[in-house]
Amino acid sequence: MPRIILLLAVALTLVILIRRAQRQPPHKRRSAYLQIILGSAVIGVVILTLMGKMHWIGAALTGLLVVARQMLPLLIRFLPMLGNLGGGGASAAGKQSEVTSRILKMTLDHDSGDLSGMILEGPYQDWLLHELDRQQLDELMAFCQHEDADSVQLLASYLEQRFPGEADHSEHQDQSATTQASGLTRAEALALLGLEDDASNEDIVSAHRTLIQKLHPDRGGNDYLAAKINEAKDFLLN
Repeated sequence: MPRIILLLAVALTLVILIRRAQRQPPHKRRSAYLQIILGSAVIGVVILTLMGKMHWIGAALTGLLVVARQMLPLLIRFLPMLGNLGGGGASAAGKQSEVTSRILKMTLDHDSGDLSGMILEGPYQDWLLHELDRQQLDELMAFCQHEDADSVQLLASYLEQRFPGEADHSEHQDQSATTQASGLTRAEALALLGLEDDASNEDIVSAHRTLIQKLHPDRGGNDYLAAKINEAKDFLLN
């Protein structure tokens, strides 16, 4: 009887964890499922060991594998740092600009001009924008329109790039065109231009020139992001 109760408790826990994993943003689900698998393996090994059906060495090896899996993300993040130490200064390629509103954190790749974003608040919190289909993006836009004008502008910029030629994007931007300047901090301005804290005036002007060529409305770019880039340059130079 105790074994049956234990198995039922384990099964119920697995169901709860799987349902919780299913509610995670798509880019986090794989990790969540892997954690469930590893946890289940550990529980199974512990039960078998306590029942005398597995040698303690097997249990120890299983524990080491779990620890190694947990350490892998840290090792992956550490390896690029080693590469930078051996390869001199950082390359100019791969720079990114960041702009954050209450609901969205948007990233602009300097090389490709592509926009990407993460949702910070709301019904799709922690989701990446590219994980949402058009209906979900419309729901997010409705939420932004109700909550935060800057987020409307940022999401409209993304939609403009992902779904080019659709008229309603400019309408969203026009509805929020009267948004006042947000009052940048130095860190925010540097992030907008993709610069480090020790950037010189020449670096600021160069980064602004590069970005504005991609974003300027006269070149088919985006009014809101171009205005934010101009605001960041003026803030840092003044």
